[in-house]
Amino acid sequence: MNIDRIIEFHNQALKINEKYSRRRFISEKIAGDKGNHFIGLIGPRGVGKSVLFRQLASDDKNSIYVSVDSVEIENLFELVKTLNETYGYKNFFLDEIHFYKNYQKDLKTIYDFLDVKVFFTSSVSLSLFESSYDLSRRIKIYNMYPFDYREYLFFKENTLLEPLSLSDIKNKNWKPEHIRAGGKFRDFISGGLLPFSLEEKDVLHLLNNVLEKIIFKDIPLVTELKMNELELIKKVIRFVAKSQIDGISFSTLSNNLKITKYKAEQYVKLLEQAFVFNVVYPEGTNVLKEPKILLNLPYRLLFKEFDEVIGQLREEFFVECMRTKGKEIHYLKTKKGKKTPDYLVSDNGIKYVIEVGGKGKGISQFKGIDLEKSIIFVDANIVNGIKRPLFLAGFL
Repeated sequence: MNIDRIIEFHNQALKINEKYSRRRFISEKIAGDKGNHFIGLIGPRGVGKSVLFRQLASDDKNSIYVSVDSVEIENLFELVKTLNETYGYKNFFLDEIHFYKNYQKDLKTIYDFLDVKVFFTSSVSLSLFESSYDLSRRIKIYNMYPFDYREYLFFKENTLLEPLSLSDIKNKNWKPEHIRAGGKFRDFISGGLLPFSLEEKDVLHLLNNVLEKIIFKDIPLVTELKMNELELIKKVIRFVAKSQIDGISFSTLSNNLKITKYKAEQYVKLLEQAFVFNVVYPEGTNVLKEPKILLNLPYRLLFKEFDEVIGQLREEFFVECMRTKGKEIHYLKTKKGKKTPDYLVSDNGIKYVIEVGGKGKGISQFKGIDLEKSIIFVDANIVNGIKRPLFLAGFL
């Protein structure tokens, strides 16, 4: 093990990080977590996990940042043991830990035998959730996502507004500043939610590179797939991106791409765990459990122009808002010959019926539904009846 190189890399990383003055909102939760457990930070590539870890490592001289995919580590336990006992490091920020093959086993051993605190990131959550080692009581997992609209405005405009609940939105319990904040929404869903958009103009080019790394670098680390299957995964993404949201399911993927339904489910699960897909299941227990398969923003724009997919982007924005905030969300199955709202969302014990669309959306599909617990989110600055501006969901 080249300890000197690891320490030099740590020092260089912290120096590079000096230009980042602001921190993601989640940093307060992680820094304030004083529990005896290790901390895992899971999130998509490009959301700023590495920047955040370098910032946290710079707060304490007894902390060290290690980029696991940039240095060769033969034995993680021995590395941490040496850095602790010989060099005095107590806090270890291990970035992209899934690139170390036996990290589950070594984390367990480190926890059991060394008096240190380990923080680690991964952009592939599947490897953690399917770990064969008992890490449950030793590790607390935090999810880090792209900016929500509230955080985006903080980084982009230096504007910090209070968070809202669905009840606040329904009952118009907001400030005038919230309603005036919708001017950047199109920029946000076009790629502004990705933190690297603050520095890079060609967001979609970088996003395409991210997608390639997910398919050909990250996914092979957690599952044994042949090269032709990785190409099939690309085809699955392209098919979903070029299709309407309604009607995309395991069955349609199987039929159109000539793969088994089992393989369709496997590929979709991998892409959901890699933060490319959002999968929403129908409400109820007596319905066919075929999901709606949506893309995370703004992957769809790699395959079609903005104006061609604005309807899908609106819906994907809403679903992403609900999922990243831990809301229980289901889609409502349409009965033959009858219009039905899009989603059922549970928030603070209240179930809301939600429709998402453009400013022309009406209430015809809400017949027989309690309008006191219904919201139509429209892509316009409209507050009328049960209509509310869609961008307000980004303040949850």
